[in-house]
Amino acid sequence: MIAKTSMYVLIPALIVLAMFELSCASQGNRPLGMTDGKLLPCPRRPNCVSSEDDAGSAQIEPLAFTGTPGAAWERLKRAIKGIGGAIEFESDGYIWAVFKTTVFRFIDDMEFRIDPRNRIVHLRSASRIGYYDFGVNHRRTAALRQRFLQEQARARPVAAP
Repeated sequence: MIAKTSMYVLIPALIVLAMFELSCASQGNRPLGMTDGKLLPCPRRPNCVSSEDDAGSAQIEPLAFTGTPGAAWERLKRAIKGIGGAIEFESDGYIWAVFKTTVFRFIDDMEFRIDPRNRIVHLRSASRIGYYDFGVNHRRTAALRQRFLQEQARARPVAAP
């Protein structure tokens, strides 16, 4: 009886400990940035999406913007913060933001590169650890796209009837 009871306690404790360890491991740095003027390609794992990647399920559409590139960049920063991201680094035409999961605080990285000539913002979202992300990065980019479009719609003047 004691052995069964201790197993009921030990197994959940080991699961929680393993999740905590993974969470700690996700705090490390990942290769980020650009190469040849583009965001880095996604690794061949289903936990990354990018508008500059042509590999099947990793491919997403960039954000199209209206107005000036500077105004679009400000809308993007508001959208990132609006869906819970923290901007870690910003330089001329590039943003790196992080998002943390609620329970175990896993970190996902999201990067952006503006292309003013084509009036789009390229984006890449990737989990720091693990193989699968259970669709988290697709859902996050969809939420960001929706928030960005809402910000953009607010910025447009309403035409008089």
